[in-house]
Amino acid sequence: MKYLSRVADKMLQERLETFGAVLIEGPKWTGKTTTAEQQAKSVIKLQDPDKAEEYLATAATKPSLLLKGEQPKLIDEWQDAPMIWDAVRTAVDSAGGKPGQFILTGSNTVDKTKIRHTGTGRITRMKIYPMSLWESLESSGEVSIQELFDNPDYDIDGASSKLDIPGLIMAACRGGWPATLQMSAKASMLIAKDYVNSVCENDISAVDNRQRNPKIARQIMKSYARNISTLAKKSNILADVTASEDISLSMNTFDDYIAALEKLFVIQDIDAWCPAIRSKTAIRSSPKRCFVDPSIAVAAMNINAEALETQLKTFGFIFEQMCIRDLKAYTADFSSRLSYYRDRYGLEADLVLHLEDGRYALIECKLGSSEIDNGAEHLLELKRLIQEHNKTEKQVPIREPDLLIVMTGGTMAYTRPDGVKVIPLACLKD
Repeated sequence: MKYLSRVADKMLQERLETFGAVLIEGPKWTGKTTTAEQQAKSVIKLQDPDKAEEYLATAATKPSLLLKGEQPKLIDEWQDAPMIWDAVRTAVDSAGGKPGQFILTGSNTVDKTKIRHTGTGRITRMKIYPMSLWESLESSGEVSIQELFDNPDYDIDGASSKLDIPGLIMAACRGGWPATLQMSAKASMLIAKDYVNSVCENDISAVDNRQRNPKIARQIMKSYARNISTLAKKSNILADVTASEDISLSMNTFDDYIAALEKLFVIQDIDAWCPAIRSKTAIRSSPKRCFVDPSIAVAAMNINAEALETQLKTFGFIFEQMCIRDLKAYTADFSSRLSYYRDRYGLEADLVLHLEDGRYALIECKLGSSEIDNGAEHLLELKRLIQEHNKTEKQVPIREPDLLIVMTGGTMAYTRPDGVKVIPLACLKD
């Protein structure tokens, strides 16, 4: 299968030109190894079944032997032998910090007590996400996120989406897993289900060698899926889990399962943005519940594309997850982060996209065109409150939003007379 370009390709190239080693992190099945292999000159795969035992024995005695070979050398799933980290850091130092020596990939975070040095200045980190619609060739790519921020005169009017609502539903159910792109539509729908099964049956225990109950893991993921894109409290999710199948679970144990899913990059909640424009007691600050890919929610709830076509309210929450995934992919090299705003007066912005330099966009995710006006009103009111705050609280000004965006499942992009940009998700690229 032909390799499809990823946003991560440029990020990796730039980091290899600057740092001695690059760590690519992200959930399994997102193409970390394949992406790294495009620029690596030699490869060692620690999970190679024919050599894994030998590799681990070598890593335990003299890990530097595994680092020999043409550079950049890719060390795949390095977390299986954590001592590799310090060996890489030492090798980079020994070469005087020469850039582009090693690429490390990993599908879960590592216990920091197992490494002696942070690797700061020697090993840089980058994240890779499931494929966005642009990377899977399903977005027209007529609207660039970077251009939206950099060019005030950027004209988006008339840019068109390549996907209608049924197409978006199919893409969300399939997910951004590279392997699905070479499969039939029917077969591709099984990948996310297999992913959830693998996480529950194997990965959640293997991540830190602590035995966990697959049935409990499955119920937690199912409840999380039912609360996706909401501010559901942990106590409510726990109550939902224990209300079914006679499961007994303490909050501490629940937290342990959630932590394991975070280590596997399966769960990636979004924190609240809390500007001081309202009384502090009025700001909602619970995390917004999120998976790394919308297909995980679909698979965990055991629903399919046909069912979602008649449950567009449910799909609206899943659509927001797809917006989150794609925005993260498109802005990963901007050192960006996502948050949300919601207060007890009902004012909200589904997403706040923050760039490293302080610029940010307020975003509402609205599947249908009938919801666009409501989303735009929220964004404009939030901007007005910020302006009002800056007039009355001049000592602590808040930067006004650089962009107001309503992301939709519609067909055409345009700029409203009030300045709000309406952009179909399947128009976007980095």
